[in-house]
Amino acid sequence: MRGTNDLVCAGASNMRLSRPKNNAGGRRRASGFTLLEMAMVMAITIIVALYAVLGLVPVLNQQRVTNGYNTTMAAMRLARDNAISQRTSYSVTFSNSLTPNTIVVAPTLVFANGNGTNEDIPTATYQLPTGVTFLAQAQLATVTPPDGYGGGTAAIDFGYPSPSPSGGGQTVLYFCPDGSAQNSTSAGNCSGVNNWSGGVVYIAQSGNILSSRALTVWGGTGRIHGWRLYSSGSSYAWVRQ
Repeated sequence: MRGTNDLVCAGASNMRLSRPKNNAGGRRRASGFTLLEMAMVMAITIIVALYAVLGLVPVLNQQRVTNGYNTTMAAMRLARDNAISQRTSYSVTFSNSLTPNTIVVAPTLVFANGNGTNEDIPTATYQLPTGVTFLAQAQLATVTPPDGYGGGTAAIDFGYPSPSPSGGGQTVLYFCPDGSAQNSTSAGNCSGVNNWSGGVVYIAQSGNILSSRALTVWGGTGRIHGWRLYSSGSSYAWVRQ
């Protein structure tokens, strides 16, 4: 029969065998992200950024057209204001044969400087933004033209004595001291009512019909109107801005 001391020793031995392990010096699982988790976060970020960029493209394109419209408006107003304030005529020449398309504002007369010699007042050249041109898109031929000038087929269409579907075709305007706009027949001499030149210029991005803008000029007054094309059911309509 075992003695009491044997039982105590056996119990102590069992207690030593069942002692829990001390984890203080053991291995621990490292904290942080796994490579797979990082790859998933990056993929989601790229997808979100891509959708954001794609959503901005139409906005940026429309802003370029707006800038081209504002540039054209500013050039025409500058010519008219200078003609009135300087009591001379100013020409505005539109060109869609160059890239980018240009507008050139220039005085048509020569002035004497303080030394008694003649000198030309510097011209101003404006450029349309990249991707924006003077353009009358094909669909405009079936739309009532702004202020009734032309037939919507010519991008730069001035030379109308009054609103009319025929005539025009000129690409140069002359603003006179009385504020009127006249045609190239008088070559900037502002000969009067028989040479009034009204018309329209169209601005757009190729292939985007709803980007179309227009500027019209009334020959007798030289007043400039801005227009924007909107969808109207199955067709389109110009709305004055």
